[in-house]
Amino acid sequence: MGDVRSALYLDFDNVFSGLLKLDPAVAFQFAEAPAKWLDRMRTESGASRRWLVLRCYMNPSGSVPDPRTEGARVTFFKFRGAFTDAGFEVVDCPRLSHAKNGADIRLVIDAIEALGADAHYDEFVIASGDSDMTPLLVRLRAADRVVTLMSPSDSAVVMQAVADRLIGGDDLVELIDTRVDDLEASLEIEAAAPSDGTAAADLTEDDARAQFAQRMTVYYAEATEPLNLSALGGRLRNELGPVTTASAWFGSGGFLRAVRALDLPRMRIEGHYLWDESRHTRPSDGSAEAAVVHPANVPEVVARVTSALKLTALTPESWTRIHSFLAAYVATHEFNLSEMTKAARDQLGGDGLQINRKAPSLVVHGAAYAGCPLFRQPPPAADEIADAFVANILARAAAADVELADHDVKVVREWFGRPVSS
Repeated sequence: MGDVRSALYLDFDNVFSGLLKLDPAVAFQFAEAPAKWLDRMRTESGASRRWLVLRCYMNPSGSVPDPRTEGARVTFFKFRGAFTDAGFEVVDCPRLSHAKNGADIRLVIDAIEALGADAHYDEFVIASGDSDMTPLLVRLRAADRVVTLMSPSDSAVVMQAVADRLIGGDDLVELIDTRVDDLEASLEIEAAAPSDGTAAADLTEDDARAQFAQRMTVYYAEATEPLNLSALGGRLRNELGPVTTASAWFGSGGFLRAVRALDLPRMRIEGHYLWDESRHTRPSDGSAEAAVVHPANVPEVVARVTSALKLTALTPESWTRIHSFLAAYVATHEFNLSEMTKAARDQLGGDGLQINRKAPSLVVHGAAYAGCPLFRQPPPAADEIADAFVANILARAAAADVELADHDVKVVREWFGRPVSS
C-alpha cells in the first residue's frame, strides 16, 4: 500500500488549551516538540502518511494561565518556532473579538479550498475540539475523503459520528507523551514465565527472531478471541529474553512493528488488540478494554444521559469507588493521565470492579472541564472530583438538549456523584 496523502489543519489555541486541562506536561510536549508527535502520526494506526499540508492556526498574542507557576501566563507566540521547524505553515489569527480569534473560519476556508486543489488529498486531519467544525467534517466526508478528528475536548464525541476516526483525549495524550520511550513501552506489560526449558538469556538474535515468528503464529492460530497486545508483548519479552530489547525487536524498532512484519493471515491490529477478521469479533471501539457489564435497574433519566453522552454504564457504587481511587492516587503520585487510568483499571479490577480505562478517564476529563483538574495542588478530594464530574455531565446534557427536571438532576447527581445533602 502506498502513502496516504494527508493534510493536517491544527487550531493550536483550541488543542493546547484543551490539553492543559487534562495533563499540563503533555500540553507542553505538544507545543514545544511538535516534530515528535507529528513523526509518530506518520505511522500511527498502521497508516503511512505523507504530509502534503501542515498548517497551524495560532493567535500570536494569545496566552493562558501557566499551571506550573502561580500568576504566570503562557504566551502562544513562544511556540511558533517549534512548529515552523517541524514543517508547519503557521497562520497568524489575531483575536477578532473578545471570544473569537478567527482560526476556525480560516481553517474551514482552507480545507474547503483544498478539496478543489490540483493535488488530491486522501485524508484530512482536523485538530480542533470546536463543535462548529461539524459541517466541515460532513462536507469533507461527502467528498469521499477520509476524515480524522484530533481533539482533547469532551465535546468531540458529538463530532465522532461524522468523522472516520477520532483521536480523542486519551489517545491524543498517549500519542504526544514522550514519558514513554516507544509505543510498546506504553502497553501494560504482564510478566509470564518462559514456556520451555531454553534459557531465554542464551538465545541469539537469529534464534529469538525465529522463535518469535513461530510462537506468534501459534498464539494467533490458537486464539479463540482477540489477543491483548499488552499481555502478549510481556509474555514474549519474558519468553525470548533481553535480546528483544537489545535488538529493538530484531531491528524492527518495536513490538508492534515486529508483529505487523509477520503479515499473519487476515490480521487486524487496532488499539491494543490483535485479531483474525475471519474468526474473531472486532473489539468494541477497537480498544483493548474489557466489555463493561451494564447495571440492572437503571433509572430512565440515567439511561438517557448515558446514551446521549456515550458514558460508560456503571452502578453508583462503582462511580464512587472510582472517585475515591483517583483522589487517593493524585494525593500520592505525580500526575500522569495515562498511568493513572491504567492504575485505576488494574487496581480496582483486582478488587472486583471490572472496568476499562474509559470510566476513570471520563471522570478525569469531566472534572477538569468543570474546573477541578486532578493535577492541581493541593489535590482534590473525592467529593470535589465527584461534584465536578457531575457538573460536567449536567452541562454536557444541557448542551445536547437532554431535558432534565429538578428531580432528574437529583437522580443524576446521586448516580454519578454522591447523594445530595438533605
